Amino acid sequence: MKRNLHYYNITRYLADALAILLAYTATLFTYFGNFLADFNVFFLTITIIFWYILSQFSKLYADRRSNKFSEEIIFITYNTLLLAILLSSSLFFIGLTPIYSTNIFIGYLFYIFLFIVATKYILRKSIHAALHQGKLYDKILLVGSTPSAVNYYETINKYYYYGYKCVGVIDEKPAKINGCKYYGDLDVLDQVLKTEIIDEVVIALPNSDYKNVQRCMEICDYRQTKVRILPDLQQYASSSITVDNIGIMPTISVMDLPLDKWQNKLLKRIFDIIFALLVFFTVGLILFPLIALFIKLTSRGPILFKQERWGLNNEKITCYKFRTMVQESSDLDENGKYLQAQKDDPRITLIGGFLRKSNLDELPQFLNVLLGNMSVVGPRPHPTPLNIESMHTVDNYMLRHIVLPGISGWAQVNGCRGETKTSSDMQRRVDFDLYYIHRWTFWLDCQIILQTVINIIRGDQNAY
Repeated sequence: MKRNLHYYNITRYLADALAILLAYTATLFTYFGNFLADFNVFFLTITIIFWYILSQFSKLYADRRSNKFSEEIIFITYNTLLLAILLSSSLFFIGLTPIYSTNIFIGYLFYIFLFIVATKYILRKSIHAALHQGKLYDKILLVGSTPSAVNYYETINKYYYYGYKCVGVIDEKPAKINGCKYYGDLDVLDQVLKTEIIDEVVIALPNSDYKNVQRCMEICDYRQTKVRILPDLQQYASSSITVDNIGIMPTISVMDLPLDKWQNKLLKRIFDIIFALLVFFTVGLILFPLIALFIKLTSRGPILFKQERWGLNNEKITCYKFRTMVQESSDLDENGKYLQAQKDDPRITLIGGFLRKSNLDELPQFLNVLLGNMSVVGPRPHPTPLNIESMHTVDNYMLRHIVLPGISGWAQVNGCRGETKTSSDMQRRVDFDLYYIHRWTFWLDCQIILQTVINIIRGDQNAY
């Protein structure tokens, strides 16, 4: 596995150099009609060198097999912007500005972005195909059978593209983790590492068992095997934490919320206003009248649907949507419980089904964004009855209201949308929301917007 992964990493670097070469030739062909015209080897070389240097700052080549491709696109965008700044400055100082005009330079950067995205997508699909065929796996040995260990095992089994395969478990007591092979107690660890091919040992022992943790680490160090410790830190799972050192003692720091800082609030608000105005004056000019017309032609009632929801600091807001249900429909069932939209819900109109699947029913919420009671990205606001119901059954539910709610959110792009049939469904959604709140960055917002667009084009099975 290590050798294959080494070749894979080399391929990633070489593929980017090839993509930049193709981008350069495509630029020359577009603007000069001949890819050999004004071909400047020096300019191409410094572009590739700058790309690799800047990638160390943007962390472009970090292993993101287990992350969504939209995240990788964001890092490519970031690296391209850095390249634009560094390359334009260099062009000025070395005197190549008259040769390559602004239009050519912008076209060149566009082609670089396009070809890099294409090559990385092809590589990603290739690595996923290899993992699906049982290749390129890191063989994991699990030490311990704590709840964290079980959760880790089930996660890497469910998401094969993470690239991990658990070959067995070692624990003081015979452990049965969904059929995972049990090797024995801790005394057999050295023998297993000696006789088996193990890429990484994951230690998931209780926090209090520090002596055995240290013992396992010493054995792995002797056998030169990579070690990962899986501590029991579930209470901090959605928090922004960093590991620091006081002397040689590690400490866990729970960070302040990013959106508590005024500069981050200002950046997010400016972006919200600009993005909302762009939506209204581009797709809105065409789609709003068309959708309004179809709603009026296919059912009786108003075009817009207004619903009370909870926003920042639990304040009541009026959330706007295109009406997707018949006018006479009720939000409550016969028992007075809030009735969420379900698959094949008879209340949904003909045009309403399309609007909900395509997320176009949410377009009027950009008005909420301009009014300042919603953001483009944030935890989705829930209707008042659902809030009251969930606040008593879901841990940390009310904490999702410490930031502005959003049209789309981290939970939605990770599959947590639509009906929440059980409290565990809602808990998973809240966990994603808290993760977003504690780890907000401008680039994370960009990633969520991009992934939302991808999901709209690709279709979401939970959208109904």
